[in-house]
Amino acid sequence: MADYQLIIIGGGLSGLAAGIRSARFGHKTLIVEQHTLPGGLNSYYFRQGYLLETGLHAMTNFASRGVKHAPLNRLFRQLKLSRKNFITHQQMGSEVIFPGASLKFSNDLKLLSEEIARSFPASIDRFQAMLKEVEAYDPFADVPWQSARKFLHDRLAEPLLEDMLLLPLMVYGNAEEHDMDLGQFAIMFRALFLEGFFRPEGTIKDLLDMLVAQHKKFGGELRFRAPVEKIISGGDRVHGIRLKGGEEITADALLSTVGIPGTARLSGWPLEITKYTGRMSFMETISMVPATNLQQERTNQTILFYNMQEKLAYQRPETLIDPSWGVICFPDNFQGLDRDRKNPVQVRVTNAANYDLWQQAEPAQYKQFKKECGRQSSTAVGKIIGNYRQDVVYQDSFTPMTIERFTKKTEGAVYGSPIKIKSGRTPWRNLFIAGTDQGYLGIVGSMLSGVTIVNQHLLN
Repeated sequence: MADYQLIIIGGGLSGLAAGIRSARFGHKTLIVEQHTLPGGLNSYYFRQGYLLETGLHAMTNFASRGVKHAPLNRLFRQLKLSRKNFITHQQMGSEVIFPGASLKFSNDLKLLSEEIARSFPASIDRFQAMLKEVEAYDPFADVPWQSARKFLHDRLAEPLLEDMLLLPLMVYGNAEEHDMDLGQFAIMFRALFLEGFFRPEGTIKDLLDMLVAQHKKFGGELRFRAPVEKIISGGDRVHGIRLKGGEEITADALLSTVGIPGTARLSGWPLEITKYTGRMSFMETISMVPATNLQQERTNQTILFYNMQEKLAYQRPETLIDPSWGVICFPDNFQGLDRDRKNPVQVRVTNAANYDLWQQAEPAQYKQFKKECGRQSSTAVGKIIGNYRQDVVYQDSFTPMTIERFTKKTEGAVYGSPIKIKSGRTPWRNLFIAGTDQGYLGIVGSMLSGVTIVNQHLLN
């Protein structure tokens, strides 16, 4: 008899959700996490008295409590969590900024439509017609890869507008360079533009604490500092895991949330790992800045997606980072959050980064690179929100190396493999994958991925 009915590798959001769902139905379930905290990419740490969040700029897929079929509410029902006690704060509003044009949007699609009518009057009717197609599209249909860029161009025939719509969707969840699969485009379009941004009351720590408590409430177990060395297999089945200390734990089924390349390395899955290794990784710099030193018009918004070039170059840069495009987030700027203007404002800037260059750096060089790239990023962003670099109270950065270390995502690829396995299946009958490499994106999507795999393969 196996030690557990299900072992989940990784205590990130998809792993926690899968654990809750499995334990809720009485399955003896164990989550093993290599680090001391849950959350994976979406976690937190403390520096100089500040709780700093990693990953969570804003959650997507906002929905009011009464919208029964919305992904957020469906997720809470599956996890037997109360939406009534889950207080949410919608975004103030966000903006896409390109040379000579900008588009504001909020959780009300009407604003984006008005902005497109103002800046691209010849395209508004075509945009409204495209909306109906996106709403009707099934992103999980078993169809070959289709180009989102071609889809947009065939319908809008306005390259600048196409790039402006793509930037938020790509930077929030696209593992590919230059283009994205139409199914992924449809998922992200709905998540950002049709449903919108919000954040829960409190911090990511509060959300993680809630999920861990729910997992334990149903009898699930969670072990920290438990890195997996090997997935043990025989024939067409896996039998358990071996931890780095040598301990072996058996299970009827395994669920891996460490991505396709990571799962392949642990299990001996015979596939071309480089083909499944994503290239899109990022550097994020978190700065604490006096509120009085920032331009109020733009820093009163929630997220700014900016591009300083004529065309969007969504790709791994040839330099350490590419500060010419990225994301500026103000995680305090959500409706109903009380912000003390006397306290520093948190400014989070995310830029595409080159994993290979960061990986080759010596320790002393690595520290210097972080400092120099933080300066480059702040200088670029200062052109949009005001020069704040000299006023920073505290600053910290994480790089592709940080992401790889804490999430086990190969080459720090935040959105995983460019090739997704929608079924979650592997060559072994009882080993499954969940998370970004299944094709679900964002915090809500990642958690739904874990729930979906449990529902489809483990509760039958």
